[in-house]
Amino acid sequence: MHGAQKPRYINRIIEVASTAQRSDSPAQAINQRFLGGKHEKSGIKGEKNMETRINGYFDILILIKLEALNLRKFAAAKPSLTVNDYFGMLSNFLHLVPKAKAAMAKFIHIKAEKDDYKIIDNMIRLLNDLGCNKFVANFHSVLDTYGQKGNWREAAAHAKQIKDEFNKFYLQIDSARISKKPDALSDTAISLKEFIKRLDEEEANRKPAILAVDDSIVMLQTISSVLSDEYKVLTLPKPLELEKVLRKFTPDLFLLDYNMPEINGFELIPIIRNMKEHQDTPIILLTSAGTIDNVTAALALGVCDFAIKPFNPDILRQKIAKHIVKKKSF
Repeated sequence: MHGAQKPRYINRIIEVASTAQRSDSPAQAINQRFLGGKHEKSGIKGEKNMETRINGYFDILILIKLEALNLRKFAAAKPSLTVNDYFGMLSNFLHLVPKAKAAMAKFIHIKAEKDDYKIIDNMIRLLNDLGCNKFVANFHSVLDTYGQKGNWREAAAHAKQIKDEFNKFYLQIDSARISKKPDALSDTAISLKEFIKRLDEEEANRKPAILAVDDSIVMLQTISSVLSDEYKVLTLPKPLELEKVLRKFTPDLFLLDYNMPEINGFELIPIIRNMKEHQDTPIILLTSAGTIDNVTAALALGVCDFAIKPFNPDILRQKIAKHIVKKKSF
């Protein structure tokens, strides 16, 4: 390579970087360069306009739990941002991710072209709009080392480091997508900040929540009948779906049947305890007399109490009242 002459690829990178600097705003850049300029702003005059740019709705209760979004802080910093517009931003994010992942793969294999740089640049802008500063910095490190420093191998290493974590973040956002408007959301034109405030007020007045896991439908119906006046009871007859359920429901106490065919109550306890939000959530094990040989082992796993089946309703209520502590659902 001769002194002042730059490789054609570096020239292309500089061209893209200068284009990015001339963009009026992150949102405008995304819509003009990636979405072809067809940005439709949500309106207030008609129901039809209020729903534009949304490919789907999202469960805010799931999103609030994601540390990478830091949704409370984000909403407080943008008091005029509507739920409608926020859902639109998330939809744009999900739409862009497949192309961004493909572009990152090219950076990893040192085969990135101008279009790949532009896609990652657009992702940076969108993540910046969403307040995801950590990923913004990570993606910048890829582009800076690849384009400005010309250190392609270092850029590939940066890309490898963030690939898995970014994909996990994408899957978390995608899991929060729902097909219809949430029941608690009557008006998507409400500000995100106000909507979170309403959720907090509802949370303060909610009943403590119990998740009962038992393969017997009859037993689950009995538990629900006994406890539903005082508690919100969710019943789960398929214990293998526990992790899936806990992504959307945060119980204040678990009732676990010990003897189930697919997976027993003992085996569910480590799954529960490995979740940060349930390291201290009370667990009461439901068992038939004589089935627990080692109470010490059960307590060591994290069980706080036992209830013998068939249980006395009053005794079960007393045990639950003794241990349950209402926690925030989000």
